[in-house]
Amino acid sequence: MQQTPPPMGLLQHLEAFRSTLVGCALALLITCGGVACFLPEMASLLMWPLHQAMIDEPHLLQGLVTTSPMGVFSVLLQVCLLGGFALALPFIFFLLGRFIAPALTLREKQALIPAALSALALFLMGALFSYLWLLPTSLKVAIELNRMFGFELIWSAPHYYGLVVWMTLGIGLCFEFPLVLIVLIALGVVHTATLAVYRRHIIVGILILSAFITPGGDPLSLILLAIPLYGLFELSLIIGRRFETEISLSQN
Repeated sequence: MQQTPPPMGLLQHLEAFRSTLVGCALALLITCGGVACFLPEMASLLMWPLHQAMIDEPHLLQGLVTTSPMGVFSVLLQVCLLGGFALALPFIFFLLGRFIAPALTLREKQALIPAALSALALFLMGALFSYLWLLPTSLKVAIELNRMFGFELIWSAPHYYGLVVWMTLGIGLCFEFPLVLIVLIALGVVHTATLAVYRRHIIVGILILSAFITPGGDPLSLILLAIPLYGLFELSLIIGRRFETEISLSQN
């Protein structure tokens, strides 16, 4: 007969948590180093949204500039951070899942891998949505407004790469919120009926979050981000109702 392992003490939990943090930090450090080995290629890849925005009028912007002696180091850090974090994310999810697995029931452990894969898929979906569509659209709007006022385009390289990093990572993380809602619903912390009642408040929250993430308060980018986030919220309610039905049937 297989014996149940004794529960871990506080010091063992702290040691396991420390090992998890060290593992996540090492994974990020290694992936950032890997990106640094291909830094020119990565920097060129991050220029794609700008090239797409200026595909019809490439002459408007001659090139990015740095306005301080150390500005290039800001670009290097931002490029390494974006690529390193994206590559390290699967390893981070694995390490975090391994840390919380001993505290889960058998049913929760069976749902751990699908949840981790869903988290990774949602992050990549948000990052690609930002990179392939939202960023080029936002930059196109900015270019058109500058041209309307007759402003000359001289953009800072640190500001541009900072914008790409912020929007790609920020929107990728925002796309995780339906998974958080589903987990809270499955645990019984919140209920779909309550979320439906406060739907208007949640819409306002989504608009505020979209305004915070999108650059310069551009209303078009705000709406383009808010629409898929609201769609994910409604999807989380549909999936959450199924969880509630299954839990209710299992208890009867």
